[in-house]
Amino acid sequence: MANKRSGGGLTGPQQAAKFLGVSVLAGAVLAGVALPVAGGLGLAAKGAVENFDEIPVDFKRPPLSQKNQILDSEGELIATDYYRDRTVVPLEKIAPPMRKAIIAIEDSRFYEHGAVDLKGILRALNKNAQQGEVSEGGSTLTQQYVKNVFVEQAGDDPEKVAEATQQTIGRKIQELQFAIQVEEELTKDQILENYLNITFFGQQAYGIEAAARRYFSKPAADLELHEAALLAGLVQSPSRYDPLNNEEDALKRRNVVLERMAETGAVSRKEADAAKQRDLGLKISRPRSGCITSTDKAGFFCDYVRKVILTDPAFGKTEKERQERWKRGGLTIHTTLSPKAQKAAAKAATSKVYEDDPVAASVVQVEPGTGKILSMAQSRPYGLDQKKNQTTLNLAVNNAMGGSTHGFQVGSTFKPIIAAAALQKGINPTHTHSSDWKATFKESDFTVCGNKPYGTKEWKVQNELESEKGSWDMTSALGKSINTYFVGLGQKVGLCDVVKMAGKMGVKRGDGKPVEQKPSMLLGGQNISPLAMAAAYATFANRGTYCSPVAIEKVVDAEGKKLSVPRTECERAMSEHTADSINKMLKGVVEDGTGTAAGLSDRDNAGKTGTTDGRKDAWFVGYTPNLSTAVWVGDDVGAPREMFDITIGGQYYPKVCGGCLPGPIWRTAMTGALEGESVESFNDVHVPRGSTREDEPGDGDDGDGGRNDNRPGGDRPGRPDIPGPGFTFGPDLTAGGTTDGGTDTMGGNTNGGITPTDEPGGGFPGGFGNGGADNGGTDSGGWQDGGQDGGWGPR
Repeated sequence: MANKRSGGGLTGPQQAAKFLGVSVLAGAVLAGVALPVAGGLGLAAKGAVENFDEIPVDFKRPPLSQKNQILDSEGELIATDYYRDRTVVPLEKIAPPMRKAIIAIEDSRFYEHGAVDLKGILRALNKNAQQGEVSEGGSTLTQQYVKNVFVEQAGDDPEKVAEATQQTIGRKIQELQFAIQVEEELTKDQILENYLNITFFGQQAYGIEAAARRYFSKPAADLELHEAALLAGLVQSPSRYDPLNNEEDALKRRNVVLERMAETGAVSRKEADAAKQRDLGLKISRPRSGCITSTDKAGFFCDYVRKVILTDPAFGKTEKERQERWKRGGLTIHTTLSPKAQKAAAKAATSKVYEDDPVAASVVQVEPGTGKILSMAQSRPYGLDQKKNQTTLNLAVNNAMGGSTHGFQVGSTFKPIIAAAALQKGINPTHTHSSDWKATFKESDFTVCGNKPYGTKEWKVQNELESEKGSWDMTSALGKSINTYFVGLGQKVGLCDVVKMAGKMGVKRGDGKPVEQKPSMLLGGQNISPLAMAAAYATFANRGTYCSPVAIEKVVDAEGKKLSVPRTECERAMSEHTADSINKMLKGVVEDGTGTAAGLSDRDNAGKTGTTDGRKDAWFVGYTPNLSTAVWVGDDVGAPREMFDITIGGQYYPKVCGGCLPGPIWRTAMTGALEGESVESFNDVHVPRGSTREDEPGDGDDGDGGRNDNRPGGDRPGRPDIPGPGFTFGPDLTAGGTTDGGTDTMGGNTNGGITPTDEPGGGFPGGFGNGGADNGGTDSGGWQDGGQDGGWGPR
């Protein structure tokens, strides 16, 4: 090492001598690039001497881009994703023949010289002059390493790449000055290790580990002599000597390397000759990157994990920092994905809906109490080839995470949220309501936050069938999904409290905005993602505590350092007694209500069906104490289509409903995911019943063909022709579930524009009293959030 002055730098004469040597060698290496005239040389000298001893720390061991590995909850690989296919390995995990081969062909005096090798340069110049072309370079491995660092740092920027590879005196001098410093800072073995990990070997393989696996499907530690010689020969020109496309040239180049190894004594003549007799011995492994390579059809979950890292501040303060982290790679991401649950969800998603059907299915599962996303699957395969029905649109999540623009209308699956808000406010579940199958509600009777009336118009609501008239309490109304009951209940609770309850349960629209305070939300007219609904229902299973969904448990970087990851945030949304009561009521849905086709027979389970206007969306969201699952079926391309007279999964449906299609899918997903899991029970609670009556027993289902109707269909709302020719739409009311310009759509499960009824109890004002005598209800003051049963008194 050069002598240092007491101040730490080189003396003036030493600097001059150092620069002179560098300049002369740089000119020689270029062989054909003329040295600049005196004036130019002076400028080059000034630029080269200044800060000569300063070298970036990351130049010694630059952060090389590597693979990101996404693992499931059991540590098995789901997928790899990388900007460059590279796995950094230590020198001891690189086979000795590989080390010898690269040194022999690229820098045979590597361990004998410093940063530059004058003898090697003169030899190269002589050989190139004899052959009339550049057949051998004079750069040392250290110089090549420095150049590769420049290229790596340039990334995909064409201008930076051109700058990093330009053949100019200035560039060569810069490479030489860094090469000298690298030789002073690192050992020869460290330089060799860095070089073999950064070098490009063609076919998307960066570094020797990726190259060994790409061409021979084995780790670099197991490379044999003839294999190592082939890879060493690729470095000079990966495209020209590509064994996949130029086998003859690759073979010749390999043998040149073997000959050089024999000449330098790296191997014996006998070993080299024997290796020359071998064929290339390729065993190709195609590069597999991205979520399209995911196992168990987990491409959508994989993409969700990637988006978490690219959007969550835990992985970088700015978007650019997060993108650079992902691009640099080397991350090992341990996720929450359960292999068993994912297999079950993938099977369920395609069990009733085929990938080429006009509609699609989405299944997503969340663990109550932890927020862990255990599965995420859909009927369309993940990918970019639309001809193969592939898509990258994740139907389970909100728009910011790769989902649809707004989410999907949730229909009657929103009703348990209204019920929870009512119980929290002290309204007793015995509270009954009597009505005809049609009812009219005044917008002025709906209050928003601040106790202000919502509007001044009327809203006309109907139940599914004409037979759905009579009296219901909260339990029977949930079981039969009675629209008029829940509109009136929402009116009594207040839109503000319903929206607040939805927010506490993590329910937001698919565009990330809060649920709007509109009467239509009471019948599921808001667009929400399946993941949000699965997490919301997990709140009931978790006895009233909401836990935000999470997909990542642990992340380790390339150096083995654990990174901070986003954690679930759990907050109480309702009392335990309220949740227990909802569980008890929703058990009735799967036992003898609209969800009988979905119910599990071997453990406690609860859930709710849902279907929207025109049957454009069909849902089943349900849970056990240890698993919550949301299933959605609908049109994922273009404007939502009405699911009438349609064949899905090879089965004809006169009209699709929440119980008849999403319900069985839910059952398949839950059965598979819970196989072998402990059987847990809901906390039992006494839920009192009110006095109920139905004038005409109807099927009372949410479209599953339940107790009294074995047909697939029957869900609310009815088809647009149900009200008959005499019905009309009210001012600015439509039958849809979206907002179109200034028209206020009362969407959800209503058909819009139903003529009002004049019968007693036709609307909740008067018919939904505070325990009034006209409906046999109990006063809402009967609800207490305490006591022996948490609120109901002795059983």
